[in-house]
Amino acid sequence: MAQPASRTQLADYCKRQLGAPVLEVNVDDDQVSDAIDDALQYYRERHYDGMELMYLKHKITADDKARFDGKSETIMTDADSTKWERSDNYIMIPQHVMGISKVYGLASNAIRNNLFGIEYQIFLNDLYAFGSLDMLNYFMVKQWLETIDMVLNNGAFVEYRFNQRQDRLYLDIDESMLTEELYLVIQCYRALEPDTFTQVYNDPFVKQYSTAKIKRQWGQNLIKFQGVNLPGGVQLNGRELFNDANDEIARLMEMSSSTYELPPMDMIG
Repeated sequence: MAQPASRTQLADYCKRQLGAPVLEVNVDDDQVSDAIDDALQYYRERHYDGMELMYLKHKITADDKARFDGKSETIMTDADSTKWERSDNYIMIPQHVMGISKVYGLASNAIRNNLFGIEYQIFLNDLYAFGSLDMLNYFMVKQWLETIDMVLNNGAFVEYRFNQRQDRLYLDIDESMLTEELYLVIQCYRALEPDTFTQVYNDPFVKQYSTAKIKRQWGQNLIKFQGVNLPGGVQLNGRELFNDANDEIARLMEMSSSTYELPPMDMIG
């Protein structure tokens, strides 16, 4: 099928690209599955279409509160027995979350949510002239207030740490800020599940990268037969097949970095 919509169809597509059924592709089904898994992992982590921007919410439970309120673990150094403490100030995160960009729900916003705050007072007094207000001046004032809010209160967000290999969201807050029934909202990037969004299997990059990975495995399987003569004078050349696949993978990875990855955000300060 030219437009695969499942793992099996993608595997069959890749084998056809390598010459099956005209040629026998000497790769085990488990090896094909491993190659597709590697391709999907690379796609989710390095391709902008491999994940989606998502907002997830979590209600703080008694277990979360108990973990934050628990005693810190003491760590001793081997050299001079220096004591360090580590707290389990984390919330478990679903495995499919690849990155977290913002955390809402804990930080207070004195600039905005306060009757005597700067923003409230400024716009309370100037609201009567809103119809004739200069939009450029309004925009600059809002930017100035946001800058003050970011410097003094870190905006509406909290300090946090996250590593996708841990599946833990560490919150660098005082334990009194975390209460039961409180909702946390995270702005995150979630990996697409191919079995749900089957168009992933038909993505051009996934098809090409999976084919190249299977081709390299094919060459790896045949390397030990280098120089073996087959009936009719045909000679196996697994090394050349392996090198060709490596070149294709390198080209696809370079294309991924230049075409399919989101550019890094510049930091201005």
